[in-house]
Parts: sequence; C-alpha cells; structure tokens
Amino acid sequence: MAWFQLVLLAVIQGLTEFLPISSSAHLILPAQLLGWQDQGLTFDVAVHVGTLLAVLIYFRKDVFKIAMAWFGSFVGKGVTTEAKMGWWIIIATIPVVLCGATLNDFIETHLRSIVVIAAASIFFGLVLLWADKAGSRKQPMELLGIKGALAVGLAQVFALIPGTSRSGVTMTASLFLGQTRESAARFSFLLSIPVILGAGLFKGKDLIEQGSDASMMVAGSGALLAAISAYICIKLFLAFINRIGVLPFVIYRCALGIILLGIAFIIPA
Repeated sequence: MAWFQLVLLAVIQGLTEFLPISSSAHLILPAQLLGWQDQGLTFDVAVHVGTLLAVLIYFRKDVFKIAMAWFGSFVGKGVTTEAKMGWWIIIATIPVVLCGATLNDFIETHLRSIVVIAAASIFFGLVLLWADKAGSRKQPMELLGIKGALAVGLAQVFALIPGTSRSGVTMTASLFLGQTRESAARFSFLLSIPVILGAGLFKGKDLIEQGSDASMMVAGSGALLAAISAYICIKLFLAFINRIGVLPFVIYRCALGIILLGIAFIIPA
C-alpha cells in the first residue's frame, strides 16, 4: 500500500466512522476513481482499533462511570443513571449483533454495490433531516429509557446496509425520540464502542485464520492516523452539532450519493 493511500484511507475511516455520512460510501469512492485495490484485512483491523481507541479515550470518564455503576448495581450499590446507561447500551447493541451474525453473508453477496450504497446514503440522509425537523430536540440522554434504547438499537440494524451510516441512523432514531442533537450524538458514540469492538474481533478472527497481509508499520500507522482523525472528529462534532444541525451532512450525503450513481451508470457507459 502506497503511503498516500494509507494516509487517505485511514483518515477517511477515522472521520466517517463517527460523522453521519457513511464510511462505506467514502471508502468505495477512491477505489473506484483511482483504481485502488482492497486495502487488506490487516489494515481493516488496524483502523478499527484506531477508531475504538479514539472513542474510548474521549469518553474515558463516561465509560469508567458507566462500567463501575453497572457492575455496582449487582453488588447492592443501587441502579443509578449511569448503571441504567450501561443497560441501555447493551440493549441497543443486541439487535445489530443478532442480525449481523445472521445476515452477514447475504449483505456481503448482494448489498455491497455502488447503487445500494448511493441509494442508502441519499435515503437515510433525508430521513435524518426529517428526524431533526420532527423531533422536539429537548430531551437529555439520561431520559432515553429502555424503550428508547431498544428503538435506537433496532434502527442500528439498518446500518448493516452499506451506505446507511451507523452514527447517522442511530442519531436519526434518537432525534425522533425527542433527544437533543448533542444527546443523540453522544449516545451514538457510546453505542459505537461495543459495535466497533465486535466488528474488530470478527475481522480479527478472520485475520488469524488467513494470516497477516500487511506489515506492522502499515497497520500501526493506519491505526494511529485513524485514532487521531476520529478523536478530532468526535471533539469538533460534539462542539458544533447543536449550532450547525444536520442539514450540511444531509446535503453532503445526497451529493455523494449522486456522484456514486454517476460512477455506477455514466462511467461504465
């Protein structure tokens, strides 16, 4: 892998993992336009590790409080808000784990096309805009509740469709439930921890079975770049989301979807 390719793909992964704009849509674009080959399983695992480190470092205090409170609820310390948050994250993760394990082969075979990615990018982008307009945007994350967490978890299943954006679709569900933009984003980021961890472990299992296909220098550089770009992305997104709203991301998603459709239908002709 050329260094330019490594840097670009790692930064793209780091940014798009948490912005509501779909990482799969962005990773396919340079490959189609520049003719790049697949970056390999080792690199995939490395950038997943990088993005996981970024979100863990940024939310380290929240993660520690939630984990301690959740474990404490089993030893008589009461069910605090943080303990409930732990249960909500678990509940919201279960649907995508079950569906991902069941539908993975079907998705890999039938849904990884440019047309599907483009259509999902546009459609779910417009639904995100609808949620932002329809929701009250008044409820804090602490009032999400079990039903709300389950609703977000069920919505997260749609993220299995390439082009949907996991962060985008979970924010959409939270906004429909009346969450503030920042609360929707924060829960989406916390919910990404078990999802990214699970995806990394799944790919890691395949890597062990197939063997490494890249140098440790390439893998380490990819992980570091993905971690840095993801951390900056999280920090800036949470700082500005209440002010800028979701419209810029929706416009971007629609434009990207149109470009991908052009690649699919115009370039081959």
